Amino acid sequence: QVQLVESGGGLVQAGGSLRLSCAGSGSMHSIKTMGWYRQAPGKQRELAAAITTDGSTNYADSVKGRFTISKDNAENTVYLHMNSLKPEDTAIYYCHADDGLFHFWGRGTQVTVSS
Repeated sequence: QVQLVESGGGLVQAGGSLRLSCAGSGSMHSIKTMGWYRQAPGKQRELAAAITTDGSTNYADSVKGRFTISKDNAENTVYLHMNSLKPEDTAIYYCHADDGLFHFWGRGTQVTVSS
């Protein structure tokens, strides 16, 4: 089993920055990909950023150039650095991991960007 716990969400003004953390525990050795999804009220959950075991990353066009995903393999922790935040970034951000067979989700952390 894999457990994911997010932290770092909060309220920030437009143009500000936040760093989200996702601490993984359990059988993290099996994880192939980790990422951050977000879901705004009334919208479908979408992938914001992902990172693979070899360090490859990809981003949604809406966050490219503003968000950076990184990881600390030794600590089984994934980060999402969010800069130049916009009100449309307001969402619950969920940490996600998969091992090729199963998908694991954190409970989410709220990010609110005020105008």
